[in-house]
Amino acid sequence: MRIAVDCMGGDHGPAVTLPACRSFLDRHPGAELVLVGTEAGLAPAAGWARVRLVTASEVVTMDDPVEVALRKKRDSSMRVAITQLKAGDDGRSVADACVSAGNTGALMAVARYVLKTLEGIDRPAIAAVMPNRKDGFTTVLDLGANVDCTPEHLLQFAVMGGALVSAVEGKEEPTVGLLNIGEEAIKGSDTIKRAGELLRSAGAAGHINFFGNVEGNDIYKGTVDIVVCDGFVGNVLLKTSEGLASMLTEFIRQEFTRSLVSKVAALAAMPALKRFKTRVDPRGFNGAALLGLRGLVFKSHGSADAYAFENALSRAYDAARNRLLARVHDRIGSTMAALPAGAAAPEQAA
Repeated sequence: MRIAVDCMGGDHGPAVTLPACRSFLDRHPGAELVLVGTEAGLAPAAGWARVRLVTASEVVTMDDPVEVALRKKRDSSMRVAITQLKAGDDGRSVADACVSAGNTGALMAVARYVLKTLEGIDRPAIAAVMPNRKDGFTTVLDLGANVDCTPEHLLQFAVMGGALVSAVEGKEEPTVGLLNIGEEAIKGSDTIKRAGELLRSAGAAGHINFFGNVEGNDIYKGTVDIVVCDGFVGNVLLKTSEGLASMLTEFIRQEFTRSLVSKVAALAAMPALKRFKTRVDPRGFNGAALLGLRGLVFKSHGSADAYAFENALSRAYDAARNRLLARVHDRIGSTMAALPAGAAAPEQAA
């Protein structure tokens, strides 16, 4: 498997991405990397085994508007890395997946422009996992790609999320919940109510396994396998969860170092504390899939350190190795074709 890496993306660029790539190669002897960046940025990787260097003259910054990344920086490391996923005249691509920690809006726009979306999908969505009480994970989407969503878009997210969980976790009928301010069908905005109707119709017809409305705490309870929401709510949820996890970890550390008694208690509790920290540390499950594209693109946190970025690389590698794109494509194609009339998003219907 060959992974294309935007080495210039994120808050730290090559200072983080290159050490992460080096560690990833050491841990995955069967993997190859296509490192994309400026000549100076890639200089430390010269001579690495199982690595191909591809230079780009421009960099998409975290503050660049989408229009700049899409129309003006045509030779950016982000765009060149994504282009490695496009099939050539022989029908084959240079890379099997792409990873970037760059500007989320720019990454989605460029990936959508270069790769296009799968048939039946109007808007790609960002899907990632969050830990739950059942010692597993809940897949949540969208996490920031689409701020304004129609009910039809939320239905498509449910189908894509189901395809992802089915392919990766082997669950044939993963449960889907619609994030709302209450479990009752009468609650929520008009968009959420209409989305609930579409999801219930699709569920009744056997196209998805719709559980019903869920609330935020259901994500951590593990009530359902997949939670669907718009990108604004999803991104706030993600960042709040990461902040809470960091706060809890730091609070426990401080409390157990205040006195001798606390230190003794900390020693006794250390194994449990380490398990807790590992379980909730967002770096451990870094790497969100951009679903709905004709290529495997993974988004790393912009502030990711080398450990977190390496985890994003591992997720992309596992996805490519397990033929996730083909499996998701087949699942989406068969499911979307069987959905009730009117389930296509307005843009698609037009």
